[in-house]
Amino acid sequence: MKNRIIYIVLATITSVNMMQSQKFKKNKADNEYNQFAYVDAVKTYERLFEKGYKSADMLEKLGNSYYFKADLENAAKWYGELFALTQEVDPEYYYRYAQSLKAIKDYKKADEMMAKFNQKNGNDLRAKLAITQKDYLAQIKKNSGRYLLEDAGINSEFSDYGSAFYNNKVIFASARKMEGFGNKKNSWTGENYTNLYVANIEKEGLLTNAELFNKKINSKFHESTPAFTKDGKTVYFTRNNYLNKKGKNKEGSTLLKIYKATLDGDNWTNITELPFNSDEYSVAHPALSSDDKTLYFASNMPGTLGQSDLFKVAINSDGSYGTPKNLGNVINTEGRETFPMITADNELYFASDGHPGLGGLDIFVSKVENDSIYKKVQNVGEPLNSSKDDFAFLINNSTRNGYVTSNRDGGKGSDDIYRFQEIKKIECEQLLSGIVTDQNTGLPIANAKVTLSDSNHKKLKEVFSGNEGEFDFGIVGCGTKYYLRAEKSDYNTVETSIVTKQESGKTFVPIELEKAQKPVTPGDDLAKAFKIKIIYFDLDKSNIRPDAALELAKILDVLEQYPTMEIDIRSHTDCRQTAKYNMSLSERRAKSTIAWLVSKGIAKSRLTGRGYGESQLVNDCGCEPTNESSCTEEQHQDNRRSEFIIMKL
Repeated sequence: MKNRIIYIVLATITSVNMMQSQKFKKNKADNEYNQFAYVDAVKTYERLFEKGYKSADMLEKLGNSYYFKADLENAAKWYGELFALTQEVDPEYYYRYAQSLKAIKDYKKADEMMAKFNQKNGNDLRAKLAITQKDYLAQIKKNSGRYLLEDAGINSEFSDYGSAFYNNKVIFASARKMEGFGNKKNSWTGENYTNLYVANIEKEGLLTNAELFNKKINSKFHESTPAFTKDGKTVYFTRNNYLNKKGKNKEGSTLLKIYKATLDGDNWTNITELPFNSDEYSVAHPALSSDDKTLYFASNMPGTLGQSDLFKVAINSDGSYGTPKNLGNVINTEGRETFPMITADNELYFASDGHPGLGGLDIFVSKVENDSIYKKVQNVGEPLNSSKDDFAFLINNSTRNGYVTSNRDGGKGSDDIYRFQEIKKIECEQLLSGIVTDQNTGLPIANAKVTLSDSNHKKLKEVFSGNEGEFDFGIVGCGTKYYLRAEKSDYNTVETSIVTKQESGKTFVPIELEKAQKPVTPGDDLAKAFKIKIIYFDLDKSNIRPDAALELAKILDVLEQYPTMEIDIRSHTDCRQTAKYNMSLSERRAKSTIAWLVSKGIAKSRLTGRGYGESQLVNDCGCEPTNESSCTEEQHQDNRRSEFIIMKL
């Protein structure tokens, strides 16, 4: 039916609008606290850069430090240095750099970065979905087999589609011929214009005795997709732009509008169009929330992401309406989203050809949280979906019996209504929680702000950690990528990404925050405070490697900032070669390290050091007495290290 009634209803819904820097402050604390010193890592990194030392990791940290503090001018500076060094970075840095460039009004370069970001992530929501859901056929298969599907019993050789419950009956649209009526034909399909019909619901959902619903509501043009309030006294329905006369847009096309009628005795009266209709765009396929306070519909009104989007609008107690709101890009794509249906359990069902499916329009479902957060969209699977158009999903929330329309092979007309029984629900929910702790002490951090964002960095929710550092975001989507950002004064901001599992369960995310200023005291290893890599020396070598020079420069910077600090340099080897040889090798390494620091201006009197050979291995990679070991090279490298122990502040 790809060129038939579903396109009549949506024929005119066309595509529109594709659219740290902290200063180091000496702490003048009381006597019991003045044994500590605080080192500002960001300032140290900046000083290192000025001295010619740089790495991608360091520049990423510098850029992020300013980005998360909303100092985008400085963020642009350091991200610029990052891209000057390498473009082999995570795609997210293209986005952050672009946002930072906009802050300094360099829009041309910002657009270039966004183009590269889109190139790496996909310019189109549908492309993004295709990338993120490469296994969509496996997911559809997993969701399949949950429905028993049969012909509804009232189908004709013409188009029969869409349905709504009303007074224990079903109302649907049909292009069938009716005796005694004009049966005006539509030139698009060659079939009659559709009217609303009513049918009885028999055992197991079988529909019988189809009759014309109401002469007042049915006109000489299309009527379809009604939605009734719970008391049965108000109906919303789709009709061509026709009330007293046929309306057209500036191109001469007759679009779609939603109309409202009220029941007066046995008569439907006071047929009026809704105030957000327009002669210039279509509004169609109404669906009511269980409390009758929200109307969902499809439209290509301004603000639409694709060919048609789903919107919602508040129905106020005085009968007026709020401002229609687009449901957003979790639901809507650049394709067609249409025929919404919302259950009492806040399950939003709709038809789409933008989300990965089996072909044509497929039925999808998304759980709605807090009336505005839409969980991961899931294809409901076969047999409801097929390689053809499947749409107009309707379900009784209590019995889980319902109806769906399809133009699949084997039907009687161009569109047919099928009855179904749901024998198993899609039950995939992930519970997302975690804990925030101090990276150094392991103690919980209370009152840290934790922000949850979707894969496009759109903020979803914000919570604060409890007294034990715990945080809880409740139910989130399955198989979904999220970003979590943790912030707390006196700590460096951290952002991490997670992808929840495809099946129901719990996702627990531990987040460690690092002090912005690092406390150190005599006996501490300064290398650990900066997370300096411990691998400095090649096998049987004592010279300072280029990568080691960058790490040693951090030690150098601290010594320059604290002219009274004294350190003891302790060098170690792996177990290969004899113990005597290794002792001599480690002595040479200690002396080499001291010599490097002295060459950079550090007084020799502030430095002591010695070699420990293989006497203090950090793992079980000993070689005695054979000088042989089954350990890997990486394990041996763990032992070839230097330590920088603070002896005096």
